[in-house]
Amino acid sequence: MPSNRTRGLVAGTVALATTLLGACESSTPADAFRADAEALKRGKALFAGTCAGYCHSPAVERAAPYLFDCTWRKGSGTDQEIFDAIADGVPDTAMLGFRGKLPEGDADIWRLVAYITTSGPGC
Repeated sequence: MPSNRTRGLVAGTVALATTLLGACESSTPADAFRADAEALKRGKALFAGTCAGYCHSPAVERAAPYLFDCTWRKGSGTDQEIFDAIADGVPDTAMLGFRGKLPEGDADIWRLVAYITTSGPGC
């Protein structure tokens, strides 16, 4: 029969693994918007009117990074990293922050994240 110390060690290891696994699979508001056709439609309209209207393009043709090819210049392209880049801008680039500038605030930024991450090749 395992000792109390061994049982404690096993329980601690299981708890740590569960915590780490949960951290890797954390959800974001973009998850709900990806499942909502109206939210994706709004994300597409926001992209067309704001992002593509100034710098980015839904086609590979502008100086700003193309956002639908799974290649990220900063970070790995997690929902949170994309949100942060849109909300706060990207230092030392022309990317301005949009926090507080879109009609529905952070929710619109999350809709953009959902649209951008569902419109590519499925990275």
